[in-house]
Parts: sequence; structure tokens; C-alpha cells
Amino acid sequence: MDITANIPKHVAIIMDGNGRWAKSQGKNRVFGHKNGVEAVHKIVESAQKRGIKYLTLYTFSTENWNRPQKEVSSLMDLLIKVLQNQLERMLHNNVRLNTIGDTSKLPPIVEKNLMDTIDRTKNNDGIVLTLALNYGAKEEIKHAFQKIAVKVKNNIISPENVDETIINEHLYTRNLPEVDLLIRTSGEQRISNFLLWQIAYAELYFTNVLWPDFDANQFDKAILSYQQRERRFGKTSEQITL
Repeated sequence: MDITANIPKHVAIIMDGNGRWAKSQGKNRVFGHKNGVEAVHKIVESAQKRGIKYLTLYTFSTENWNRPQKEVSSLMDLLIKVLQNQLERMLHNNVRLNTIGDTSKLPPIVEKNLMDTIDRTKNNDGIVLTLALNYGAKEEIKHAFQKIAVKVKNNIISPENVDETIINEHLYTRNLPEVDLLIRTSGEQRISNFLLWQIAYAELYFTNVLWPDFDANQFDKAILSYQQRERRFGKTSEQITL
């Protein structure tokens, strides 16, 4: 099948398996996260070559704060280094950085580096790389409904006018299209509170490959799987082919 045909517009990835990969190498979890960054570089470049317009990565969830403090601190330090070291690369490759989640809860130095990088790449018109940081879908939906409730209370929005469009406008992802393909690595087959609203009609792809080993070839397998599926959105096959 032609890998260039029927390309998903928006791909989201749950990057799982860094810790298990490190353990298999006899190393600590931080070693796995560092190698996971290399996998990110490969997949961003591969997505660009395939013509994918939006790539969203589950980078740090609201639940990840419950991990050992040493690991959390190492992840924050790693994020700063990646943002600083990859800025020129993003500018050269026309990558626009974006983020979703409650970034105000990140360490101030992390948030500053993040916002600086987003600002420096804002005029790039290539692939939109979104990092989900301190992100949880339930929290996102809760915040959206709280904002809508305030507007309803203040007669800015009528209750009967609250529809999918209004809800979408109050989500972190208001500037992103719905997800076409959701990939999860490492053999786990769950969504883990990631983009619950946005993946309502997404195609799901699960692989046993651990994230540091997920390369361009593995990515192409996921794209090919997507291309072989029939997306009906509630319709019948006959309606789709008309």
C-alpha cells in the first residue's frame, strides 16, 4: 500500500515503555527517558516526511507527579535541556511547538523555557508538535465545563446553545483538529486519561515495541494499519463508498 496516500492529519502518541527498556539494559529509568527523547526526534522527522500536520505527544501526565521525586526532577531537567538544545533544530525544520495541559503547575524555569520556545517557533508553518504537559483529559474536561458554567451564569452563553463546538472552544486543544490516529507503545492497551474527548472517532493502534525502540519503520507500520481501515463515523460501508 502507498504510504503517501490517506495520511492521518493528526497523530497522537502515548510514549510508553522507557522504564522497562532501561531495566532491560540494566540501567535506571532516567536512562530510558533520555533514549526516549531520541525516539521523539526520529518520529517527528518521520511524521514531517509523511506529511502529517499535527503530532501530539503524551509527555507528562497529571498522574506522573506521583512518581519518585528524583525521577520527576530528572524529567523536568531533561525537558529543559531538550527545549534548549532543540530550538535551532525546530527552527531549521519549520516545527511549531505547542503545549496542552496546566503548565502553570510546572516548575517556573520549565514553564519559562517552554513558553520561550513556543514563542520562538510561533511563525513556523510546518508540523505542529504538541507536548501534553501536566495533562489529564478528565481535568481538561472539568476545566472546560467550569468555564462554560461561568459564562452560562453570566448570560454570555445560553444553556441550550452549549454544543460540541462550544465545548471544543473551551478545551486545551481548541486550536487542534480531532485525533485521527492514536498510537500506544509497550504493549499496554489503555488510554490512560489522554485526549478522551478528542479521540472519540480516532483509530487506535497498539504495539508491543517499547518507546525507545519505536522508529520510523514502526511508525510506518502504524500508518499502514490506519490506511487499511474504513472510517465510517457511524455510517455504513455502503454510505461511505457512495
